[in-house]
Amino acid sequence: MSLKPAVRISRRIAEIGREAWEACATAPEHRGNPFVSYDFLNVLEESGCVAERTGWGPQHLSVEDETGGVGAVMPLYLKSHSQGEYIFDHAWADAYERAGGQYYPKLLSAAPFTPATGPRLLVRPDIDADEGRRLLLGGGLTLCERMGVSSLHVNFPTRAEWEWMGDQGLAQRQGQQYHWANKGYATFDDFLADLSSGRRKTIRRERRDAQAGLEIVCLTGADLTEDAWDAFFAFYMDTGSRKWGRPYLNRLFFSLLGERMADRVLLVMARRNGRWIAGALNLIGGDALYGRNWGCIEDVPFLHFELCYYQAIEWAIGRGLARVEAGAQGQHKIARGYLPSPVFSAHYIADPALRGPVEDFVERERQAVDGEMEWLAEEYSPFRHDGGG
Repeated sequence: MSLKPAVRISRRIAEIGREAWEACATAPEHRGNPFVSYDFLNVLEESGCVAERTGWGPQHLSVEDETGGVGAVMPLYLKSHSQGEYIFDHAWADAYERAGGQYYPKLLSAAPFTPATGPRLLVRPDIDADEGRRLLLGGGLTLCERMGVSSLHVNFPTRAEWEWMGDQGLAQRQGQQYHWANKGYATFDDFLADLSSGRRKTIRRERRDAQAGLEIVCLTGADLTEDAWDAFFAFYMDTGSRKWGRPYLNRLFFSLLGERMADRVLLVMARRNGRWIAGALNLIGGDALYGRNWGCIEDVPFLHFELCYYQAIEWAIGRGLARVEAGAQGQHKIARGYLPSPVFSAHYIADPALRGPVEDFVERERQAVDGEMEWLAEEYSPFRHDGGG
């Protein structure tokens, strides 16, 4: 089926509607990515975390098919800052504004506050993918021009989208995260058997020390109570206040997340003597577990590793998931079995005076990131390099 050439802008995802959005977002190749689901994006808007006043003004794009149905969509936001993105362009903004330009506002296609790879150009399965992508990206570029904003950015797209956008002339940026890959393990001990003997001993000791005197539970579905969310929100606020100074999510967001997406949420919580002391929030995809937020109100050695990394691996193995993506940054994850993995972004800069330096920078940065990932995997991998133990 063909698409009409006109691109529509919606200031709320509810204007597009759940059924229409999900018809595009749940294509098989998207593998159940929770961060582009209607419910996740709508919960962010309905809770007020994503809104013009927070610097995330929705400008979602949609394209109709020849019958009037929605055939392609793109999550898009008008940003007045670069917070909550995890692809850092502050240096570009500073340089441009020192030269007399105005970097903000800008347009951004992303899952807000979420450094997880996923589709950004969402085309219904019965629509030609190239046609849908071309209209969506063209709509974003046209909107950039008509609004007079500095740039259009697409953060954490899939590799296929990133390569396609590079062919369309966008600057291609590459970064790295640390992901755990399931090699067909049946148990956590099977995973440990793949590691060097030293790493096996260290992980077993860390898990033993972290679990001592604690009850650790995995909550999903109907087990996600408001009591658990109250406790987790306290952890989240404590961590956010200490690390960032400005937590992005409010209490209502977590209640709505539990209400609308309970079966796609995994909350790993620890309690001592019946009192919650720490927790880690994950979202469940079709083939991956995505670690998102962590917090605690009691300092327990190695508990962060246990709740965020080891419990996630164990849970993913039990459900046959292909990988665990543990979020942004953290070379310490390598020693826990999470190896370097590339992540991507694509950028259109309207002003040629800034576009040239940005294109030169991202090209040199890609080469450096490739070299660093290769070096880290070779030098610090915890996996055995031979057949021995």
